[in-house]
Amino acid sequence: MKRLVDNELIYGQLLLIDEPHLVGRYNKALKAFGLKQTALERFRIDMTGFSPEIAEDLGDMDYLDPNGVNRRFVILTPEQENLPVVHTQFSNTAGLMHEFFDGNRRAVHAVTIKDALFGEIEDPVAVVTGVEDLLKIEEVRFRVMSAENMLGKATELRELVDRLKSSKNGWRDDVMLNRMVELAHETGDIRQNALVPDKLVFPHASYWANHFGGVFIFRDDRTTTVICDSHAPGFKRSRPWEVSYIDTADHARIFEYLSKTGRLQLPRASWVETSGFFAHRAEMAVDDLIRRIDPAADLAGTDRVWLQTWMHRNASLIAEEGIYPFLQEAMREVASTGQVKMAEVRADRRLLLCRAVPDHPDQWLINRLLAQMAPFDFITRFVFDKQGFYEAYDGYSESYRAHVVDVLGKTYLNDKAALRSRLYGLEGYQDDA
Repeated sequence: MKRLVDNELIYGQLLLIDEPHLVGRYNKALKAFGLKQTALERFRIDMTGFSPEIAEDLGDMDYLDPNGVNRRFVILTPEQENLPVVHTQFSNTAGLMHEFFDGNRRAVHAVTIKDALFGEIEDPVAVVTGVEDLLKIEEVRFRVMSAENMLGKATELRELVDRLKSSKNGWRDDVMLNRMVELAHETGDIRQNALVPDKLVFPHASYWANHFGGVFIFRDDRTTTVICDSHAPGFKRSRPWEVSYIDTADHARIFEYLSKTGRLQLPRASWVETSGFFAHRAEMAVDDLIRRIDPAADLAGTDRVWLQTWMHRNASLIAEEGIYPFLQEAMREVASTGQVKMAEVRADRRLLLCRAVPDHPDQWLINRLLAQMAPFDFITRFVFDKQGFYEAYDGYSESYRAHVVDVLGKTYLNDKAALRSRLYGLEGYQDDA
């Protein structure tokens, strides 16, 4: 893990908190959550306020996510909006936080001058015991508090102003007027400073949840589709009249669903040849085969000559494993016909040739699912499925870990936007990528 940290492949781009007043506000939020306050004088936070240093200090990585739902957050500064989310149980946590920042921008800026915002992203369930609990989450509500009670004071002042306007004798109530002056000294003019966030409810659309081995929920206009392990509690039993279920092992049905709903970009020369996607996948497949056959192999500093020699020496194993020759044949077919006849491709390999439709609203979620279908492709896994990448990384040999970090540093970290654009056709910013 240290190698990942040192190369900013985990907990990278976080915000350092080392000013005493911000540390103090964070501690007040921890206390409000019923947690032990920290003695740390400096730590880093992500968009939600999660801190790896605080987690280590508390001995609890899930201190802001105790039950895997109703995610807690701590906002010390508007700068958090542009940070990644590094620890979450739902794929859309970052998206929901962005919506909160965007919908309450003035309030966040105003409050965090003197205070901190904290609270929970409330789901309609307190704990997840089955798929049904996840299906209940159709929208979330931000329950917001403040460390110095700035929100409470602003709300009280607003109520007093309303009472003053509606009461004929309000101007004679010295106690009320003095209280208004006292509150205004702390909150400022609430007619100008929108201190109370008022956009708090947001839809919880398609998403991935880190429960029961990972559950994908895709919501369309009239239907909902759940893709997960068939052993997950509630699979095919929760709302069978309105929810379709697909086992993650059923690649044929996954391909059918994604393609029929317009989520899957099928292999065509127009994007395959310019992206180098198949060649990338083939290279990843060979790397993974080397890892499995010879875990101690040192891939650092190897060149094309070494790789070709290894492939010639292990030609029978490569042919038996099958993925590399399959991708090579797919490249030849695209070059000669402009496409791949998917009906002639084995069901368990069709998804290896596809990517999400780049402009689909679910593009990142679809690519996360596709990344899980191609676990050997550690670059795609790192971009779209970091939890899965970290789990796989734990099982790699030290030499292969070094290779993975080296490749990610040279290819992805060197220019994230360029690689995402070339391989996956994606443009723009993604906070946790």
